[in-house]
Amino acid sequence: MIDYRQAQQLLLEKARSFGRERIGLEEADGRVLAEPVFADRDYPPFHRSTMDGYAIRHSDLEKGIRRFSVVETIYAGQAGTRSIGIGECYKIMTGAPVPGDADTVIRREDTDETAPFQERSPTIELASSITLLSGQRYQNIARQGEDLRAGDTAIATPSIIGPAVMGILASLGRNECLVEKRPRVALYTTGNEVVQVDAAVSPIQIRNSNRWILQSLLKGWGIRPAVYEHLPDSKEALRFSLGKGLADAELIILSGGVSAGDADYVPGVLEELGVQRLFHKIAMKPGKPVWCGTTPGGAMVFALPGNPFSGMVGFVLLIRHYLHACFGLPAPVPMGLPLEAARKKKTPLDEFFPVRFTGSPANLQTIELNGSGDSRLGLYANALALHPAGSGDLPEGSNTLYYPL
Repeated sequence: MIDYRQAQQLLLEKARSFGRERIGLEEADGRVLAEPVFADRDYPPFHRSTMDGYAIRHSDLEKGIRRFSVVETIYAGQAGTRSIGIGECYKIMTGAPVPGDADTVIRREDTDETAPFQERSPTIELASSITLLSGQRYQNIARQGEDLRAGDTAIATPSIIGPAVMGILASLGRNECLVEKRPRVALYTTGNEVVQVDAAVSPIQIRNSNRWILQSLLKGWGIRPAVYEHLPDSKEALRFSLGKGLADAELIILSGGVSAGDADYVPGVLEELGVQRLFHKIAMKPGKPVWCGTTPGGAMVFALPGNPFSGMVGFVLLIRHYLHACFGLPAPVPMGLPLEAARKKKTPLDEFFPVRFTGSPANLQTIELNGSGDSRLGLYANALALHPAGSGDLPEGSNTLYYPL
């Protein structure tokens, strides 16, 4: 029996891309960018004012000039049409291009705008004079190329396309991008005692929550199973349905039938169908019975325990880890926070339990769970915390590793 870190390492070694495709920006949100992105021009592409205020020549301030006359107002999207001389300035708005003869922007709040000035030109309604405080050269100016120079790498590594990446792609004029393909997934739940959500249920039957838990976890990656089927505890039914699924899918996920019971046929049937076992059983609780293997065609098969919380743990620690590697993303790493209350060690295994990180300063609050079959599923938890094997009890305030959900 291996530990969960060894299982993760085995999955890293088997990970492979599911292929790539080019899509439009409209469909890119949530996908994994699969190519580096380069700046098509300087960013900012011009000296840009970061404040509403007045653009001047800093050399005038160095000469002791504090009284300036406004020769032109420049708005965002508008270029200046005049030049300034000694004691003159532009009134400028946030986002507007700073003309080349100005090198400093003084915030409007740092000026006295009350004094009128004589009319200078028929094209200017009224020029005014202002009094400026001192300032530093280039203050309140985002200079051309300060963020990126033309040809610079804007995004270097595979990245999940979220708001920041979407914004960069749009800013750089990338209406299309190359992304990792999502896998074709076959999802199976098992068990004679399991009925569909809308079916009549007897006192000794349970409704099928595992299907919806696993579909929700997959949906976080934008993956919708291409195949879903609920299978009875029957070798013949398993062979028939899994034989088809193993031939077509790139990722196969099963729930139930992997433990040591007389009706737990899944491991044996998978091996009969030519799936090469990678590991079976991990020294962790919950999720110990998990089975994993590869088909002759290279598809990955995960057979998770049937208890709902066990399946969630298996997905977070193993399937999510595998998908990160296949998409070229860094492996999820645990973080640490103090545990709000002490916790007793229950087994010699690595124990995972639901927590909620919250507060300031932040800590981990344990969420009540009555075993891995608890229908509440750690409701309101936003992380899985680790109680390491051989660690003994965790005292209040102890730094505890956790994986965000």
